[in-house]
Amino acid sequence: MRRLTIIFVFSFVLIACSAAPDPDALVTRGAYLVNGIVACGNCHTPRNADATAVEDMRLAGGFLIEEPAFRAYAPNITQDIETGIGSWSDEEIIRAIREGVRPDGTIIGPPMPIPSYRGMSDSDVRAIVAYLRTVAPVRNVVSRTVYNIPLPESWGPPLGTVADVSRDDSLAYGTYFGNALGHCMECHTPMSEGAFDFSRTGAGGFVLHKPFGLELAAVAANITPHPEQGIGEWTDDEIKRAITQGISSDGRKLAPIMAFDYYQNISEEDLDALIVYLRSLPPQPPE
Repeated sequence: MRRLTIIFVFSFVLIACSAAPDPDALVTRGAYLVNGIVACGNCHTPRNADATAVEDMRLAGGFLIEEPAFRAYAPNITQDIETGIGSWSDEEIIRAIREGVRPDGTIIGPPMPIPSYRGMSDSDVRAIVAYLRTVAPVRNVVSRTVYNIPLPESWGPPLGTVADVSRDDSLAYGTYFGNALGHCMECHTPMSEGAFDFSRTGAGGFVLHKPFGLELAAVAANITPHPEQGIGEWTDDEIKRAITQGISSDGRKLAPIMAFDYYQNISEEDLDALIVYLRSLPPQPPE
């Protein structure tokens, strides 16, 4: 009986050890997400007048995003204890990313895409946190965001477990990759009465006022398979070039609000899955 007990305990330890995530793999996955499809630095890294990132200030916050609804300063998400998130626990960072709640209980507002990030899997959000822990602390006091709109009391009920999406299902994974991670549709979907009209997902038309210091407003493109107004006639390679290089099918340069510097790091496999998702959308003509 004692021998059976020892075997059982040993087997349980082996199972527990095999289930524990590899810390190195977690950081590697987090680096891929942060520096790729999630593109945290596209907002959280301050920029020079020519829109280039400020050296030695990666993820240190202070970048201004100004819209009629708000004057938002992206916060410092380095490991600085006083001005960043160095004093936050892993669970507090996860709650901030996926539920939009700071450790002091206050709500994080737009442009942080909390409705999309609520779909981020447990393993991916933990990978992002693991990677953020490796980012060098930068002391940078950031101004508080000013809202001209009321913020919700919450972005939804507390989240439980959010499972991974299998890569074996290209459509499901591409949907997850583009929405929960890339929050693509929070720009590429038009608004109606102050809210995104997801009955027209991907139809474009959302206006960004002077993004990245541009003199003119940028209008999000229609990325549904509509043959004239969307990307229905584009080849896979043309779509990939637009995502990773910011060049339209006709050779036009796209507005730099798209995180091309980050999207160029997306793997071919993930780009393929993302295209499967985009081609699955109902074609949306202009209203």
